Order: sequence, then C-alpha cells, then structure tokens
Amino acid sequence: MKITTVGRQMTVPEDIKALVEKKLSKMDKFFRKEGTATVSFSRKHGKECLEITINAANTLFRAEVEAESFRDALDRSVDLIERQIRKNKTRLAKRLRENAFADDTPAEAAVEEDEGEIIRVKKFSLKPMTVEEAVMQMNLLNHQFYVFKNLDGGDTCVVYKRTDDGYGLIIPEE
Repeated sequence: MKITTVGRQMTVPEDIKALVEKKLSKMDKFFRKEGTATVSFSRKHGKECLEITINAANTLFRAEVEAESFRDALDRSVDLIERQIRKNKTRLAKRLRENAFADDTPAEAAVEEDEGEIIRVKKFSLKPMTVEEAVMQMNLLNHQFYVFKNLDGGDTCVVYKRTDDGYGLIIPEE
C-alpha cells in the first residue's frame, strides 16, 4: 500500500512515520498492494489529531481520531477502519477482489462553513453507482451526506442521513 503522510502546521517525526508504515502494512491483507493511504497529523486544542483515508477499489475508508498522543490515535484509527471493513465485509468482498483497486477513485467532498465564509473546497470526480453503494460509501466515510452519479439515469444525486435513523435521496427534477 502506498502511504502518504501529511503534517498540518507541523513536522511528523520519523519514528511516527515508521509506526504508521508498520500499522498500515497490516491492512495489505484487505487491500493488496494497490491501495493508497493518506495519513494527516495535526494538533487541535491541545489534542493530537490523526486522520487516515484509504482509497481502494473505488471505495474510501476514513477514520479521524483525537487522542493524547499520535500513537494512541493511530491504534484507534486502524481499529476503526478494520471495524468498517468487517462490518461491510459481504458488500465489499466482491468489489475488493474484482476491481484490483482502480486508480480513478473519487476524493471525498466536503465544504465547511464559518459565518457564511467558505473555508475549504474539495474537488472530486463523480463515480456512477447505485443508491445502495452510495449509502455504503457515506457510512464508510462517516459523513452525513454523499454526492454521486446515479447509475440509473446518470443524474447527480445526494443521499443523506435523516434524524430518524433512515436515509434520504435527493434526485434533481428535469
């Protein structure tokens, strides 16, 4: 697995980079060697923050953890991603074995707002998928919504989590 480490307003120590390599190499049993991982380190409000995003077979796995140390955050993040894989094992098994991790994986999309000011913009390519795949992808990313191109009809749609623990689907009207 190709691993990229990013330090946000900090330099990541070499021993932590080596530990990340060691921990994420255990994920190769799920992703073969073609998966890519981005590990972001930052400090927020006196806590160590670690975010891991793994792209494999057009599927994103993501975990974000705050802890007292990067080592603790790394352990918890890896456990969270393994739990996501185990929870969705039957749905993911076919995709993880057949596609051999295509390189056109979409990036996650998020726009954060602060008093009407856009402070972050992310671009991503829309991958055609079914509504069920979009819901699974949203849950794997632990997001509240997910934008995708609907396989049935080619419309750009949005799935979202409802407060009643259900899901909603927004389809554009012609």
